[in-house]
Amino acid sequence: MQETPFCFTIGHLLPYSMSDSNTTGFTNPSTFILLGIPGLEEAHVWISIPFCTMYAITILGNFTILFTVKTEQSLHGPMYYFLCMLAITDLVESTSIVPKMLSIFWLNSREIDFSACLTQLYFIHCFSVMESGIFVAMAFDRYVAICDPLRHSTILSKSIVAKVGLAVVLRSSIVVLPYPFLVRQWPYCRTNIIPQSYCAHIAVVKLACADIRISSYYGLFVVFCVMGLDAIFIALSYIQILRAVFSLPTKEVRIKTFGTCISHLCSILVFYIPSLFFSLMYRFGQNVPLHFHILIANVYLLMPPVLNPIIYGVRTKQIRDRLLRLFIHKGT
Repeated sequence: MQETPFCFTIGHLLPYSMSDSNTTGFTNPSTFILLGIPGLEEAHVWISIPFCTMYAITILGNFTILFTVKTEQSLHGPMYYFLCMLAITDLVESTSIVPKMLSIFWLNSREIDFSACLTQLYFIHCFSVMESGIFVAMAFDRYVAICDPLRHSTILSKSIVAKVGLAVVLRSSIVVLPYPFLVRQWPYCRTNIIPQSYCAHIAVVKLACADIRISSYYGLFVVFCVMGLDAIFIALSYIQILRAVFSLPTKEVRIKTFGTCISHLCSILVFYIPSLFFSLMYRFGQNVPLHFHILIANVYLLMPPVLNPIIYGVRTKQIRDRLLRLFIHKGT
């Protein structure tokens, strides 16, 4: 049994015939070779342009969110504290992927130290699980704000928000911790070539010449019992939110109330829909070229960090107003 694409499973597509020298007499590697996007090596420089642009937007957008929330007193509330956590998570996750990706595309720097690969693997999966947990916390905030507004500030006080944030961080850190330890324990005697631009858990594990079912089963546990439960909790929160919204007296009030959830819903869709598409392509797109699988996997990881600050910047009036005041002040 293999992990689902929530854990970025494209390692099974490795073309082992690529180099016989890498598959004979091979011992445990001190380094891995990241191929970038196999089959499109000649276009790596051109492919790097959209990824570099996405990374620049991620850095600018998420730092703007952090600066705006910090400097605008009216944004010092639970939803915006969770939004800051989301921004930090997006910054760390994208930074753990893109610099090495660009070094492959621009400098042909394909080697990555074994320990560095495990570190990158841990950060990618840890912050993906963390992002899922933050969406649950934000869903709970929307649930309390709409279903029990009079107690919102009491239930989600600063100390409670801090404890929820700490729980999200600890959960993701602990849940993903077995990944690098499991990867480290396997013997590697086939090849050290990873046919993508970053170290993903199952892509590395599939290079091992051992029974890797423990890693695969644990990856499935993380997907279904952690991130799957997160999706269920979010869905349950929105069922209660919709019940409360439809009980409101007028259409205008219903629209205005539910409008406070749109940014959160859009971010959830940006996080989960590409994963669903990738899952369907993984299961039913066996004839899809390898380079297309890898391109989609890269976009899947980088799309949420790019779009989240745009979604909240456009949809949240307080953030828009703060940015407009900032630019108008600079203009004068």
